Amino acid sequence: MKIGLVTLLRAAWIAAILPVVIALIPSSKLNFFKQLVLGFAKRGKIMQSSSNKLSVPQKLFIHFYILAFVWTTLLLAATWLYAYSTTPKISEPLLFSSIASHLTGGSRVFSLQRSHTSKEHRSRIAVSIFLLLLMEAQVLRRLFESIYVFKYSPSARMHILGYLTGLFFYTAVPLSLCCNNATELYKFGLSLIQEFIVKGKDRMLASGVDWSRFFNPLMQLRWYTWIGAAIFCWGWIHQCRCHAILGSLRENREHSDEYVVPHGDWFQYVSSPHYLAEIVIYTGFVVASGCSDLTIWLLWGFAVANLALAAAETHRWYLHKFDNYPRNRFAIFPSVY
Repeated sequence: MKIGLVTLLRAAWIAAILPVVIALIPSSKLNFFKQLVLGFAKRGKIMQSSSNKLSVPQKLFIHFYILAFVWTTLLLAATWLYAYSTTPKISEPLLFSSIASHLTGGSRVFSLQRSHTSKEHRSRIAVSIFLLLLMEAQVLRRLFESIYVFKYSPSARMHILGYLTGLFFYTAVPLSLCCNNATELYKFGLSLIQEFIVKGKDRMLASGVDWSRFFNPLMQLRWYTWIGAAIFCWGWIHQCRCHAILGSLRENREHSDEYVVPHGDWFQYVSSPHYLAEIVIYTGFVVASGCSDLTIWLLWGFAVANLALAAAETHRWYLHKFDNYPRNRFAIFPSVY
């Protein structure tokens, strides 16, 4: 199952990346394909009213973050409980029967091989927990912004395929952050359900929580994970600021299609700094994972390609819409693109 899930995720990311990368190639022979991809990707102000047949309101963005919050929370809880169950008490020797019986009463699911509680394995689980914690911080903020910051115009729409792509993205990202532990998490979840049916909640929780063991995964993190977290926070803070700027432009104009040029923070360098900040956020995931997980690299590649395409289209819209638009701004990467 583990190999199957990882392979499936990687194939899905590659399939999602390829059309966008092809659309980014500056060739006149690919214009038809590029316009086709752009038609699916357009939303909000850059989506023409004639494209509204297969579209949904842009305010449905909130569905992405509700889905991501619920899914990330479930994966985080399962991964953290699994880490807790395979961490021995400090006062006990590293006996697998003790570890398994502490939470599961000797469940057969936890007849693990010795390598499963090795330092390397516990470190990998700890990284997954930390990445899911970062993802939780990201989707919670985006959910808050969707409710309280953004004031979508009633006419703001997005293509139905763009909506489905968003649902795929926010399902696949949390899973990609912990997919290397999929087999263990699946068996662990089944074990907990079986034990709950047999024992009930009260007997499962009778032993209490050993908080030193509970927070032990965060003590297993390596230096590169904290560097990745710092990069994530840098992008997270700037995206928050840029979204606040964009949200303020539409204050008291919920029923108007009027647009103004945004200024402040990274807007002085690029037209879509919130997209640039998102790329920085996903770069933080790559670094925090140790830069060795191909699945996370692929989700990063999709984020970069997709956001670069959207930013280029937004930049062209700004240049066409405003005669006095700052000419020193680039689309998404300062001084590059």
